Order: sequence, then C-alpha cells, then structure tokens
Amino acid sequence: MGKDPVTDGWSALLRPAWLPAVAVLVGGVLLHSMNVLMLATVLPSVVEDVGGATLMSWTSSAFLASSIVAATCTGYLTAIVGARNVFCAGALIFGAGALTCALAPSMGQIVAGRFVQGFGGGLLTAMAYVLVRNTFPDRLWARAFALLSGAWSMSILVGPLTGGVFARYGDWRGAFFSVAGLACILAAVAFRALPRTLSSGARPRVPGLRVALICLAIAAMSLTAVAAHPAAKAGLFAAAIAALALTLMVDRRAAAPLLPSDAFSLQSATGIGLWLALLVSIAYSPLQIFVPIFLQVLHGLDPLSAGYMVAGASFGWTVVSLIVAGASPQRTDRLLVAGPVMMAAGLLGVALLIPLEPAPAVFPAIALTGAGIGACWAFIAQRVMTGARMGEEDRAASSLATVQQTGFALGAALAGLAANAAGLSGGLNRADVAAAAFWVPVSFVVAALAATVMGSRLARHRPATRD
Repeated sequence: MGKDPVTDGWSALLRPAWLPAVAVLVGGVLLHSMNVLMLATVLPSVVEDVGGATLMSWTSSAFLASSIVAATCTGYLTAIVGARNVFCAGALIFGAGALTCALAPSMGQIVAGRFVQGFGGGLLTAMAYVLVRNTFPDRLWARAFALLSGAWSMSILVGPLTGGVFARYGDWRGAFFSVAGLACILAAVAFRALPRTLSSGARPRVPGLRVALICLAIAAMSLTAVAAHPAAKAGLFAAAIAALALTLMVDRRAAAPLLPSDAFSLQSATGIGLWLALLVSIAYSPLQIFVPIFLQVLHGLDPLSAGYMVAGASFGWTVVSLIVAGASPQRTDRLLVAGPVMMAAGLLGVALLIPLEPAPAVFPAIALTGAGIGACWAFIAQRVMTGARMGEEDRAASSLATVQQTGFALGAALAGLAANAAGLSGGLNRADVAAAAFWVPVSFVVAALAATVMGSRLARHRPATRD
C-alpha cells in the first residue's frame, strides 16, 4: 500500500483502505498517553485514600520507565511473534496493570500497577511509529505523525476528563476499571485490523544489559526525589546520567543495536533530531504531572474542572499540529525553532500565572506550551526518519518512541525532585504547593531553551525527500 500513487492531502491518508490501521494506531497511542494525566487528575484523591504523597512522581516514573523497556524490546518481540500479536499483547498487559491499580490498597501497589501498564503502553506506542513507516509513503509521514501527535494532545483532554468524572464522585478506582475495559476492546479491534504477521522468522536476543541500564538510570533519577542528603541526590543524579551514557556506548557496539548508529550525534539530522525529541519531551513533563494538582490545591478546583483547564494544552497541541502538517520545508525549519521557544514562554507563563485569580488566567500559558510541542513534533519525527542511514530506517522510527518515553520519564523524575525540593514532600498543604507551582515549571524552561538550540541546528540539516 505504501507504494501506491497518492496525493499529499488528508484525503490520501484517510483513504478507506488505511482507515482501520489509522484508527488502531491512534487508539493505541491515545490509550497509553491518556493515563499519565488521568492519574494526575485523580492523584489527590488517591493520596487522601491510601497515602504516599512522597511517591507521587513515582507513579509516572514507573509507568514511563517500563514504557522505555518495552519500546526497546518491541523490535525483538515483533520478530518473534509478529506485529499483531505484539500490539494485542500490549493492550492486554496495559489492561492488567490498570486492574492492579484499581484494586490497590497502597501507593506502593499503585506504582507496581503503573509499571505493568507502562510496559503494555510502550509496546503500543513503539509499534505505532514503526507501522507509520511501513504503511504510508514518506510524503504522508508528517500528516500521519500529526494524527499521532493529536492522540498525545487529545490525551490531555480525555485523561483528565476520565479521571475527573470518577474522582468528582469519589470513585477514583472506577477510572482504572474503565481503562482496563478499553484496553480489552482495543486488543479485539487490533486483532482484526493489523496484519497477521510482520515477523522475520528470526529469534533475536533481548538486549538485557541495555534494558537493565535504562531501568537503573530511571530508578536512580526517581530516587533523587526522595533522597534526604544533598550528596546522595547528586550521586544518584550522576549515576543516572552515567547509566544512560553507558547504554548508548553499549548499543553502538552491539551486533543488533536498538538506536541508529548516529543516535545523539551532533553531526547528523537523525542524531540532532533525537536530542530535540528528548528535550521537548522533558520540558513537557511538568504540565502532564503536576499542573492538575496545583490547580486543585491553589484554586480549589474539583478534579474535572482542573482537567478541563489542563486541556488547554490539548487544544494548543492539536490545533497547531494540524495547521502546520502540510508546511513547506522552509517553514518547517522555522517551526523546529519556534516550537521550543513557545514551550519556554508557556512554562514561564505557567509559573507566573498559576497563583493568580481567577484560575483561568493561566489557561493561555498552558495552551502555549501545548502549541509549542504541536508545532514541531511531527517534523522532528520526519527529520529523524528521513535522515536515517541506509538500512537503519526501521530502527530510527522505533527509536522515536524510546527517546520520547525516556524524556517523559526523566522529566517526571526531575519534576518530582523539583517539587520535593520546594517542599511538596511534606504533603499537599497550600504553602508547599504554591512554592512547587513556581519552581517546577521554571526549572523546565532550561530544557525548552536547550531544545531551541537543537532545533536551530536541526534546521540546517534538511535531508532529501525519498520517493
């Protein structure tokens, strides 16, 4: 199908033959992504019920860390059992994790359930990126990725809405029961819509050392948020960075690498694009995790109202990503820079406006942050894939999910560190939350500015379009 002559419009992507695949891919990404903010919306209710305020950021770190593990194993699992089976298994594992959370008596078990959920979600999102490349011609990749970006942005509406409705009526567990049901439905639809197999018949080895190093890095970063002594915090942070660097070194020497050979190189479009993907994902993390909590505590909003406020990012991300999807190469160069700049301005605005009355005063800043990632994400993905070296196209495609989830996980851990350093570890009293509401988003402006530098550099590496 990918070789048929097509036009460049939306009608080409949404032709009847491709609609089932499009629906499954968007649905899988949406199921995975909506749960980050769904939990953030119900988290105050969860803490009130089972305690564990100091472990709040761990619920996201565990989810995203296992997503990374799953993303790194997707190619290996696909080669063994086929794409359809991997996707369906991911949906069912995701549902099992949601059921674990729904039945949890303590925050520790919720963290465990989120870890299981994350593994299933990582399989879903990684397969989505690979299937875009294998299903559609490269001239439609930007539009396909715009739809996937739309799924990520829609999650900021659907996630808080799902959690908020249940939390408003004192039934946060019901939110997880509903997610488990949706996961089973997705698995059934995917079984019919996806190809019977994309396996190669090979039996590759699971990259155990690299997966272990990634887990070590995320665990060390998460522990920095609860470590009491400054020296311990610094040591854990250094250990996390060292583990990630070692992962990259081991991967480049492996017979079957997980990442492109030029991953995070500053001399290639793919390498710079992965840096940019990592940084914008890190910068986006505090919006997903903490803003709903800040709004509920500082302004007395109920979970559903706070969820709708944070949906401003969904609005910005979706609208902007769809508007710019057909942009010319010259315009995309500017968007690669403008997107991170918008995120930096949005995060600074959130920090300054969130304590002000009325609560909707912060809405434009939230929307601007979402618009920033919507302006550039599809083109980051396109540059990473079109800039891939010969024979590494699938590896570059699947690496996007791994890098994105790594960025979200690192951002979640750093957001927890910033929040606890500002005093949030003591609980959800107003004074501590007010301090965290300023320092958490301000801390991530640095990541957005670093992404601006990488966006400028990537704009000077424009790969030729493939036929």
